[in-house]
Amino acid sequence: MALPITKVHILILFMCLIELGTAQLSPNFYAAKCPNALSTIRSGVNSAVSKEARMGASLLRLHFHDCFVQGCDASVLLDDTATFTGEKTAGPNANSIRGFEVIDSIKSQVESLCPGVVSCADILAVAARDSVVALGGPSWTVQLGRRDSTTASKSQANSDLPAPTLDLSGLISAFSKKGLSTSDMVVLSGGHTIGQARCTTFRARIYNETNIDPNFAKSLQGNCPSTGGDNNLAPIDTTSPTRFDNAYYKNLQVKKGLFHSDQQLFNGGSTDSQVNGYASNPLSFCRDFGNAMIKMGNISPLTGTSGQIRTNCRKIN
Repeated sequence: MALPITKVHILILFMCLIELGTAQLSPNFYAAKCPNALSTIRSGVNSAVSKEARMGASLLRLHFHDCFVQGCDASVLLDDTATFTGEKTAGPNANSIRGFEVIDSIKSQVESLCPGVVSCADILAVAARDSVVALGGPSWTVQLGRRDSTTASKSQANSDLPAPTLDLSGLISAFSKKGLSTSDMVVLSGGHTIGQARCTTFRARIYNETNIDPNFAKSLQGNCPSTGGDNNLAPIDTTSPTRFDNAYYKNLQVKKGLFHSDQQLFNGGSTDSQVNGYASNPLSFCRDFGNAMIKMGNISPLTGTSGQIRTNCRKIN
C-alpha cells in the first residue's frame, strides 16, 4: 500500500533537490552568466603557451596542486600576508609552482567582461585543459561552478601533495586519500609528458639508483651536479618535452623515468601493465587522461553559497 505524501515528505524532497542543485558542477554553468568566459580563458592560455611552451605544464600543475589541498578551490593562488599564510611557501610549492601572472591576466580579462561571476578555481580547471590542448593533447568537458576558498593550508600542502621520492605504495595511498584510484594515479602521472623539473628533485635518482638507464643518468648529471645547481632544469620527458603525448610511458619502459616516483610505475609492480597499455595505445591514454582530469576536478569543490568569487585571485575579497 502506498504511503501518504505529507508536507514533511515534500519539504525533505525539496531540500534534497536544493542540495543537489548547489553541489553539482555543470559544463554550462557560465553559458548565460558569462558566455565568453571560456573563449577568453582559452585565448589567454594560448597566448602564454605560444610564448613559452613550459607554461602549459605549469598551468596544468597549478590545477593539480590546487585540487590536492582542500579540494579544487583556488587556495593555491592566495598570497601570504601579515595575518594569513598561504600554500605558496609549502615545500612542494616553494620555488616550484608558477604561472600566477598568467592566471592574474586571465582573471582580469574575465572580470572586465563579467564582474564577480567566474571563479579563480574554475579558471584553473579550464586553463589546465586548454594548456594540454595547446600542446597537442586531448580535450575534455570541464565541469564548472566551483567557488573560491577563503582559507588555505600550508600544512596540508606539505602533507598531501605527492613527493617525487614516493614509492608505488605511497603514490597509491596519496591518490586514494583524494578519492582517486591507482589507475587514475597512473594516467594522471602522464601529465609529466610535459614540463621541466629542478635538479634537486631528481638528483638522488640519477646518482644513487640502479633501475635507471646509465646513459640517461649520465646525460643528466652534466647539468645536475652532485652538489649545487639545485635549480637547474631538465625536461621530465626527454623525448618530446613540449608535446603532450604518450612518450612518458615509453620512457618508463626503458628506465628513463626522471623522478623516482615516475619509475615506480614501471618497476615490476602492479602498474606495469597499465604503463605498457598506454605506451602502445596513445588513444586510450588520451581518453583516460581526460576522464581522470574530470574526476580530479571534482575533489571537494565549494559550490552554492560556500566560499566566494574572488575579485583578485591572490587575495580574499
